Parts: sequence; C-alpha cells; structure tokens
Amino acid sequence: MELDRGQEGEAAGLRDAGSAQRRGVLGRASRLGLSGRLFLLTIAFVALAEILIYVPTVANYRRAWLSDRIAAAQIAALALDAAPDRQLPDGLAGRLLSGVGARAIAVRGGGVRRLLAIETVPTTVAHMVDLRRHDWIESIGGAWQTLFAEADAPIRVVGKGQDGFELVEILLDEAPLRAAMMDFSIRLLVSSLLIAAAVAGLVFLVLQRAIVRPVRRLARNITAFAGDPEGPDRIIVPSKRADEIGQAETALARMQRRLATELREKRRLAGVGLSVSKINHELRNLLTTAQLLGDRLESVADPVVQRVAPRLVTTLDRAIRFCEATLAYGRATEPDARRRPVPLAPLIEEQIELIGLDVDARIRIETRIAPALAAHVDPEQFARALANILRNAVQALEGGAKDGAPRVTITGMREGQRGSGSVTIVVADNGPGLPERARAHLFAPFQGSMRPGGTGLGLAIAAELIQLNGGTLSLDPGTAGASFRIVIPDEAQERAEAA
Repeated sequence: MELDRGQEGEAAGLRDAGSAQRRGVLGRASRLGLSGRLFLLTIAFVALAEILIYVPTVANYRRAWLSDRIAAAQIAALALDAAPDRQLPDGLAGRLLSGVGARAIAVRGGGVRRLLAIETVPTTVAHMVDLRRHDWIESIGGAWQTLFAEADAPIRVVGKGQDGFELVEILLDEAPLRAAMMDFSIRLLVSSLLIAAAVAGLVFLVLQRAIVRPVRRLARNITAFAGDPEGPDRIIVPSKRADEIGQAETALARMQRRLATELREKRRLAGVGLSVSKINHELRNLLTTAQLLGDRLESVADPVVQRVAPRLVTTLDRAIRFCEATLAYGRATEPDARRRPVPLAPLIEEQIELIGLDVDARIRIETRIAPALAAHVDPEQFARALANILRNAVQALEGGAKDGAPRVTITGMREGQRGSGSVTIVVADNGPGLPERARAHLFAPFQGSMRPGGTGLGLAIAAELIQLNGGTLSLDPGTAGASFRIVIPDEAQERAEAA
C-alpha cells in the first residue's frame, strides 16, 4: 500500500509539473513576441515624431490663418480707396467686415492711420498678435493659448501692408480661429495616425523579414541541434548575408561543427575507456604473473639479471598501478597529484632507460642535471609526462637531424631561491622541428601529431599531468628542432600565487 501511495504521489507530482509547464507555455504565448514589440515601438516612435511635428505645425497654421485675414483686410482697404470720395455705399462696410471676419479694420499709410470699418467699439483687447515678427516660441505659445485659454475680448492682429499701406490692423473674435485650429488638429491627428500605422506596418514587414524571421531560424536550429548535437544535418547552413545576422549564422555553424567534432571524439574516448575497463582485470592478472616471474629473477646470480631485475619489477609495479587507474582514465580524469620533493637526475635516467634505446643506437640522449636538483612533483605523474616528451623527441629524430648526429638534450636548472623559485627542465632535439599547423594545436588531443599513425595524445597527456603538478609545458619558439620547456614552481611560490 505504501508503494501505491508513493506511485500516486509521483504521478501527482508529474501532473503538477506538466500543468506548470503548460502554464509557462501559455504565459509565454500570451506575451508579445519580438515582432509585436517592434510593431508597437514603431507606432510609438512615429506618434512621438508626429507630436513633435504637431506643435510647430499648429502654430504655423494659426499664423497663416491670421495672415489670410490681414490680406483680406488689405483688399477691403484697396476697395475703399477705389470708391468715389473714399465713401462706401450703405451696407458695404458691413459686408466687408463679414468677408474679412473682423470687427474692425484700420490701415496706416503716409503717416496717417485710418479706421475703415467698425461694428462696435470694444472696451478691451485680449492680446495683440504682431505678424511682422516671426518668433517661434511666441507663435507656439500663442497657438497653445488660443486652443486652451478662451479669451473674453477680441484680439488685435497687426500685419505688414502693401500697395501704399504701411500696416494693416484688424480686431476679430478668437472663436472662429479656435474652431479652425481644432478642426485642423483633428485632421492632422487622423492623418498622423494613418501615417504612423502605414509606416509601422512597412517597418514591421521589413523587420519581420530581415530580423525576426532569421532570429527564429537561429532559435529553431539551436533547439534542433540541442536534441542531436552530433547529427550533421543539425548544423545550420549560413545564408549569404553580410550583416550581423549572417556573421552570427557563420559563427554558430563554426561552433556547432567544432562541438559536434569534440562530442564525437569524447564519445570515442568514452568507448575506449569502457573497453579498457573491461580488459583491466585480465591485464592486471597478466602483469601480476609477470611480476612474480620478475621476483624469481632476483635470485639468479647473473650480474646483468641482478641489474635489470629490480628495474623490471619497478616497471611492472608501475604498470599494475596504471592499470588500476584505467577506470579514472576512461572518465578522462587524473587523480590528484601527491607532490613531494623528488630528485630529478635519477628520475630522468630511469625514463631514458625505459625508452629502450640500444647501446649502439644512433640517437644519443645527453643530460645536464645537477645531482642535487629536485622538483616538487608527483613522481608517478611527472615520470609519465617526461616519458611522453622524451618518446616524442626520439620519434621526431627517426626522420633525421638538421645538424650533426641525432641527439636529445635534457637540461635542468633552478630559477630563484629554493622555496620561492621554480625548476625549469628543457627537453630539446635537433630534429626537423614542427610545422606551423602543428604548433597551433600542439597540446590538443588528436590534433598535434604530424607522424603517420600517431594519435596526438602524448603531448596532450604530458601537458595535463604537468598542469596537475602546478607547472606549465610550452614550446620554445625560434629554436632548431623542437624545444619543450617545463616549469615547476616550488611549493611556497605556488601557495603564494594561489593566495
């Protein structure tokens, strides 16, 4: 019964998780997408631009409307001058004022101001508009005042005259002007909205095709690639665009190809690790048997056997320990370094002997290591790193030397004082050297080997082991052949750098 309750609880949890996921999907769907946001932002920006244009446009419309009234008043003044004795027939003055839309018209010419027509004499004037000056701030303020501050008295408008008139003045009510400005504002608002919608629609279509659609393509490709990163058909095919989206597509394709290659290599390494773990037991049994045979050799009185047998036993011990670490190696990890001061001269001599060069071999290995020189390393890991570097140098010399007899020179030195300095070991050969394309990926697995049949793992493993011991492995540039530099800091210096 308890198991049933647990299953019911698990099913309820799955239902809750599914409901939460559906709510999340619906929530995301309810939000505006990139295209919708661009559409609204475009409308907002166009509307803001129209508002900025609206204010001076309305002010200019007010000025033009008043200028038309001044022009009509001047025409009325010319009609009065053309009348006999400058007398208008009865009723004509009223029709002139009605046509101009003014309550009074006055002109000035020859230094004399004349009142042409008037309905009633106003007691006060709300304000004066002088069209002879053109001040934008004053025009905008007057337009704002006309729209939102209703005047109780007529306004006085003064304009420049022509044809013998120095100026023309009119008195008019502000209500017709306000009505005309309101009608103009409504028409301007409607046209602005139509323009904003049209521009926003065009911008939306352009952005949808130029940006949103390619971004959605990138998102779909990334999602599909995440489902099967090793599938060659999941790698995006870059378009021919030369802009930032085209560059992003090219960079994404390059990253996907590199990631797919690395994943395939790691999968193969995992397969190798699994295979090695399966044979680990049998291989360890074989090495144990060989170790027992080596122990028996120690009882043989032959001097050569007495000299070789301890090294054979030591080598078999190391091989057994290495087999026991194959599972960790299959997981692409190395155990933590157990560092201690280790004399370098005997360690290097041991690795030279383990390489297996014959006495009459044409490749010579020279050591220049002081007997007292010691480095703070894990002897097992550092021995493996040195063996890989030495083996790489010997294999490089199999193709011949640049100058003289083939040789490998191992030089060791201390830089700085003991405890606060470092130990440097240089392994140099006079071989053909490394081409430029090999230097770029020298310490990368499967990429640094230039020898037919090579795996490119030796230097990669050596660099990893030296790094685990707090040191660095690098290639000295500008040297004949290949010269690898190992730098191992002292324990005190390493602690100071870590702090």
